[in-house]
Amino acid sequence: MSKRIILTVTNDLVYDQRMQRICSSLQQHQFSVELLGRNLTDSKPIPKQTFKQSRLSCFFNKGFLFYAEFNIRLLFYLLLNKFDIVCGCDLDTLPAAVLAAKLKRKKVVYDAHEYFPESPELIGKPFKQSVWYFIEKIVVPQTDALYTVTNSIAQLFNRKYKADCKLVRNLPVKNNSKPQTHNSKFLLYQGAVNIGRGLNEMLLAMLKIENVEFRIAGDGDEMEHIKNSVKELHLEQKVKLLGKKTPAELNKITQQAFIGINLLENRGLSYYFSLGNKTFDYIQAGIPQIVIGFPEYIELNNRYNIGLVVEELTIDNICAAIRKLLSDKELYLQLQQNCLHARKELCWENEEKNLIKIYERL
Repeated sequence: MSKRIILTVTNDLVYDQRMQRICSSLQQHQFSVELLGRNLTDSKPIPKQTFKQSRLSCFFNKGFLFYAEFNIRLLFYLLLNKFDIVCGCDLDTLPAAVLAAKLKRKKVVYDAHEYFPESPELIGKPFKQSVWYFIEKIVVPQTDALYTVTNSIAQLFNRKYKADCKLVRNLPVKNNSKPQTHNSKFLLYQGAVNIGRGLNEMLLAMLKIENVEFRIAGDGDEMEHIKNSVKELHLEQKVKLLGKKTPAELNKITQQAFIGINLLENRGLSYYFSLGNKTFDYIQAGIPQIVIGFPEYIELNNRYNIGLVVEELTIDNICAAIRKLLSDKELYLQLQQNCLHARKELCWENEEKNLIKIYERL
């Protein structure tokens, strides 16, 4: 009889590429999988998957009351439903996962998508940060397995908790299609439109960049601010806000882009140690990218040479990198070829082996 796994997140299931890949892989490897997420007022119907999907509805949508309510609802759900392994995806679902697993004498796993106590939303809020650090200190040592998205975060967990943190990166499914010829060139940012993603700097850079469009595919807490900035800077003809896209829609847009934008502010260790989904989505699409000079991005680019590194997030640096890729055809084609070689290795078909080993050992 296959082991039953419930994986828990606080977000909408429709747009979560990482969890869709993880759950599909586990289901294919003889586990019985359920992904449990959150039902929002604007949630779209969940696309059919090979694994079961469920949602919890909450009265509160943010802040302490939301996290408390969600974990209480999650705890009761887990106590009332059968599982052999429960996975808390990020620290905000781990308390209920750990408590339910201990009460039912089952296994509990922590999938750290980021270093949560150092996420940008908590930087500069010492009390809230201290609460999450306390929660982490209590629940992480109670887990039976732990994995995360970058070596830097894994090493941090290993130092703090003498853990054996494994690596499961945000790699996409292999893309074998040829890069498209570009009749009209556009720059693409895909992902969450949140604080510290370099989007304000990109808008200011677009005031100086001509003959190319900048498109933002995603949504988030900063979207209203970005919309207002586009109007105030009179960039309506140069910047297009595409909104949230499903993974399939996003893949089609990324294939058509000329340059991928992958910039961050140094707002805590979560960003500084990150290596986001978009990094590998751009590689799979065969498009060179402009990346921030943080450790994981520098290491990746040193190995594969798939883009240009912006050491410091300034308007001049961004403009120089964009102009270099727009004008230097030989460099662009070389970086593109490097992406096509790198994508053979940096794909989910290779990375999922690390994931399966973790769950098979439990």
